Amino acid sequence: MDFGWSSDGSMVGGQEVELPLNGRYISVMRSEAPALLPIFRSQAQAELLALVLLHPDQEFSLTDLSRQIGAPLTSVHREVERLVTAGLIAERHLGRNRMVRANPAHPASESLTRLLELSFGPQHVVAEEFAEIRGASQVLIFGSWAARHAGESGAVPHDVDVLVVGEGLERAEVYEAADRAQARLGLPVNPAIRTPAQWGDPGDPLSAQIRSSPRLTVIGGEDADGTLAAG
Repeated sequence: MDFGWSSDGSMVGGQEVELPLNGRYISVMRSEAPALLPIFRSQAQAELLALVLLHPDQEFSLTDLSRQIGAPLTSVHREVERLVTAGLIAERHLGRNRMVRANPAHPASESLTRLLELSFGPQHVVAEEFAEIRGASQVLIFGSWAARHAGESGAVPHDVDVLVVGEGLERAEVYEAADRAQARLGLPVNPAIRTPAQWGDPGDPLSAQIRSSPRLTVIGGEDADGTLAAG
């Protein structure tokens, strides 16, 4: 069954059921559970929580959250309402903006953050640790983690594959970034390096393999044919 967003911003195609939690009932979208960690009601909820809890020193407006996780603003509003009510995130009003941030005082915050770090964390950690690599114009995650993130079923990923595209890259600098990410995630981080010409070459075996499989760009952008996008 296909799933998507309806005109009012709600999820369509899933089956919503009521489950008991702490003496009350909560709605759970069974069919929308993310393949990376299928304990959340939807991919949007999991990615929203990951974004907020993995950046505990940052505040986000609802517009920021909508843009960064790619979900309609109405859906973000509903998820924020649920999470604020549960005490997992805190909120304040700044003028007309509703700002939210992690609530580290919640008893489940530390454990939930670790779960999210292991499952959804690689996209945030890799983006941070690889951001300062000189000459890197694009960084993306591929392999089993990217496949689970895209919703493909399969075994839980036990490592993270990262491609760094750029000119004049220092291999030592790339591997140092991978080591830092690995230390934070507790998972092996396997970097690969390609020049923009290699990445855009259909005859390059690794590039062709990556382009034909799920991937998640965390730094930079790309055109449909895999070449680097302008700007």
